[in-house]
Amino acid sequence: MKLLYLTDTHIRGTNPKNRLDDYCETLKEKLKEISNIVKEEKVDYVLHGGDLFDRPDVSVSIVSEFAQIFQSFGVPIYIISGNHDIFGHNPDTLDRTMLGLLCNLGIMHLVNYKKIILEKDNLRVQLTGSPYIYSMDELSNRDSYKVTEVDESCKYAIHMTHGFLIDKPFMKEVSHTLIEDIKDTKADITLGGHYHFGFKTVEIDNKFFINPGALIRISNSKIEMKRRPKVDIINLGEEIKIEERYLKSAKPGEEVLDRSEMERHQFKGIKMAEFKESIEASANYKSLDIFDLLLRISKSENISEEVKSEALKRVEEAQINEVNYS
Repeated sequence: MKLLYLTDTHIRGTNPKNRLDDYCETLKEKLKEISNIVKEEKVDYVLHGGDLFDRPDVSVSIVSEFAQIFQSFGVPIYIISGNHDIFGHNPDTLDRTMLGLLCNLGIMHLVNYKKIILEKDNLRVQLTGSPYIYSMDELSNRDSYKVTEVDESCKYAIHMTHGFLIDKPFMKEVSHTLIEDIKDTKADITLGGHYHFGFKTVEIDNKFFINPGALIRISNSKIEMKRRPKVDIINLGEEIKIEERYLKSAKPGEEVLDRSEMERHQFKGIKMAEFKESIEASANYKSLDIFDLLLRISKSENISEEVKSEALKRVEEAQINEVNYS
């Protein structure tokens, strides 16, 4: 059985401020290349790690254009929702989003909290997924990264996640989960998203932890300037084989990312701007994000879970109403 994994496509119809090219057209070319890879490599299933869209209410015209490309893959596409795919960081709003629409139409297959069995010949693989939630990387939710039960009829178990799962410690102020903290999972392969820079595949006790990084580069940080977008091809047989496939359609960073504004700053300013860009791009972390503020306030003031949940619910409703009336 052969699978292809990609993540964080962030489909949108407008150009981010740091892109020099036509963002939308570039993303289409990358997905068309992936479609060709699926056919050439005879891939059986495609897995997507979330943040299919850059916001939950992308225009119908853009969704239609990209839906046709996904249909050209010719194989089932399984996906979990990321924080950009939903309203209010709440997966329960999926039916009101464009990702929900694609899943309801059968173009994508939603894995959120489900156990799905993939089959080819005599090989059976268990597929599960934990979508992004507002407290994904709190200690209390660490088990969302783990698989505790595997169907006895399955040779392998794959778990898809969309949270700040990384291979090395990050800033203490930013909630994150280390691979080391979840190495007791029963999943043979844990797939990560959300962290745009990705990391080299980690193997611990014959278990693989994979994040190829975002398919599209939005930040103009030096890390993104050097990073080459890629996908992973997972070959399952008597053993697990992982192949990194860099996209030929992905141009060098200096051709598509604009650093002119940063270059006009003094050395100190450049370093500070790069640091800020790195945080925002890698973890979608923004100090003024309303959800982050709510979490910080609730922790510092010892606010009850009931009050915190009600506050988050009201923000979610405000976001949805803003879309409905715009």
